[in-house]
Amino acid sequence: MTPIHRCAWCGTDPLYVAYHDTEWGVPEYDARALWEKLALDGFQAGLAWITILRKRETLRAAFDGFDPEKVARYDDIDRARLLADPGIIRSRAKIDATIRGAQVWLDMRDGGEDFSAWLWSFVDGRPVQGSPVGLTQSDASVAMAKALKKRGFNFCGPVIVYAFMQATGMVNDHVSSCFRCEEVRAMGEP
Repeated sequence: MTPIHRCAWCGTDPLYVAYHDTEWGVPEYDARALWEKLALDGFQAGLAWITILRKRETLRAAFDGFDPEKVARYDDIDRARLLADPGIIRSRAKIDATIRGAQVWLDMRDGGEDFSAWLWSFVDGRPVQGSPVGLTQSDASVAMAKALKKRGFNFCGPVIVYAFMQATGMVNDHVSSCFRCEEVRAMGEP
């Protein structure tokens, strides 16, 4: 049996391996799903991604499935509920950033802007294939981070945004020896 080669970052943790093998780098075009992933990457700031993966289902439950319509209406009672929830990342700043992000998402949608098309415009609508190994930001992630912040999003610096771009397939950074590299590349072809 031939061993399967993966990107080294996923290690052997079954949750990380499953994430790598089925989600990471797959092009995502759903506007709501992109906002959820951006919010989750914001929660990751200062933490390891595996921490977010382990808490992802609890975060989804706590934030009403990351439904922007619901999250945008959160008030002080909701903030208190979230801050008291030991199953999530209890950071007031990250919670507030998620609520604000939902409001911005709705403003964009209600103004006729497609969040997905807007984000994908930073890579000309197609996944960037294979960045240098170890890259933590790019010109596109710097530009996207600036544009997100200008819109009112928080916890979206260029490093967080680059990780978001990798996760959502805007950048295919599976190493060339990884079995997912060519699979994900094919998903980004027109």
